[in-house]
Amino acid sequence: MAKRDYYEVLGVSKSASADEIKKAYRKLAIQFHPDKNPDNPEAEDKFKEAAEAYEVLSNPEKKARYDQFGHQGLGGSGGYGGAGMNMEDIFSQFGDIFGGGGFGSFFGGGGGGRRTKKGTNLRVKLKLNLQEIANGVEKKIKVKRHVVAAGVSFKSCGTCQGSGQVKKVVNTMLGQMVSASTCAVCGGSGQIVDKKPAEADARGLIVKEEVISINIPGGVGEGMQLSMSGKGNEIPGGIPGDLLIVIEESEDNLLQREGNNVIYDLHVSFIDAALGASLEVPTIDGKVKIKIEPGTQSGKMLRLKGKGIKDINGYHRGDQLIMVNVWTPTELSREERNTLEALRNSENFKPDPGKQDKSFFDKMKEFF
Repeated sequence: MAKRDYYEVLGVSKSASADEIKKAYRKLAIQFHPDKNPDNPEAEDKFKEAAEAYEVLSNPEKKARYDQFGHQGLGGSGGYGGAGMNMEDIFSQFGDIFGGGGFGSFFGGGGGGRRTKKGTNLRVKLKLNLQEIANGVEKKIKVKRHVVAAGVSFKSCGTCQGSGQVKKVVNTMLGQMVSASTCAVCGGSGQIVDKKPAEADARGLIVKEEVISINIPGGVGEGMQLSMSGKGNEIPGGIPGDLLIVIEESEDNLLQREGNNVIYDLHVSFIDAALGASLEVPTIDGKVKIKIEPGTQSGKMLRLKGKGIKDINGYHRGDQLIMVNVWTPTELSREERNTLEALRNSENFKPDPGKQDKSFFDKMKEFF
């Protein structure tokens, strides 16, 4: 089943402010919260769907990527949609949207219980060349992340009695009210370290270097951010954070990117332009031969269909555009100069552009 548009899910427009998006999500979260809809799978699905939409639209980078590329722009893992939503993720990520008490205390603690904590995210930059961007690539990178050390054991937190929350009773004119806050000793996990190896820190964590394989889809661009769920830092009694991969484009010496198209400046001699020639040009996939027709004018654009960059949505591939530039020699021998002088007054050498010779701007409109 295809995902619904995130703006449609939250009932807001694309121009909605961050505050409007948050309010829309809060309204849906209250409406479909499991505590208010026990044993109602449909309500739970809507609750998860709203959380997934908010997770993307509340993040400026993910929102910009989604606005440009839709669901495919998230690489199948933007938001929780790539790995499947679960209630612990939602409560951990957005439990404080109603204030300090979280979802559980907001609805009287019926389904909140101990809040699952999430480890911090890691961010790495990954530089790709034009060929890798065009076709997609699998990359292996080394990442240093905090993981729970082998041999660590935990025990229930004595401060919160393993609940992860400290409750406080306050007497008011309306009677007693109970407020709940995250336990400062265990950080909300309900557990503290009992035994640990010498190399582990006070939380039972060590720094471990791992080699992680990343599948980069074709068509990514400068500044785009991909996410790998669960590959960030671990946290005792919680779920790991995510690994965020920020794409950087390496500049190509010959080809320039323009959206999904690539552009190549081809310089040809006056002789080849006048007589025609068969020339080699570079492409993303290697060199190919093209034919220069006799009488080719400087500024003419040639198109190599399908030799550009793969669309990130996977629907089509861009083209390579070749701009022909006729090279005028700057130095001539006496013999060359005499030969050209003899041709100076020839009728065939006098500029006579016809209507079929489009201007540079007309050519740009045609190709873009």
